[in-house]
Amino acid sequence: MAGLIMKLIICPLTVYISDILFKGVFYSTIYQPIVVGLILAVSAHMMEVLMLKRDTQWMSLALDFVAATAIVYFSQFFLRGSVVSLNGALLTAFLLGITEYFQHMWLISTGKTKKTE
Repeated sequence: MAGLIMKLIICPLTVYISDILFKGVFYSTIYQPIVVGLILAVSAHMMEVLMLKRDTQWMSLALDFVAATAIVYFSQFFLRGSVVSLNGALLTAFLLGITEYFQHMWLISTGKTKKTE
């Protein structure tokens, strides 16, 4: 549960920061990066619950990166006025991957993930 709460805060914030920093990411309203971030948070949490443990942390991180790239890129087709280039989606996923790495390390080291050995 701690991982989900962290993700519900960090993911929308990271997508919003990407909207500000990268030319390839543009959301026309403030709620759009928040919605995308919440979708990313829930999907990342589900992947953590299903597969995160000490032996699979790199595979989990790689899948998080691929999923984040796809979600951010395809969000432009569902949110009116938003434009996301593939480069922008990759950069956003990279930023999310950095935050995910530290979250995974914390979850594994504190034993907050059920599958940790």
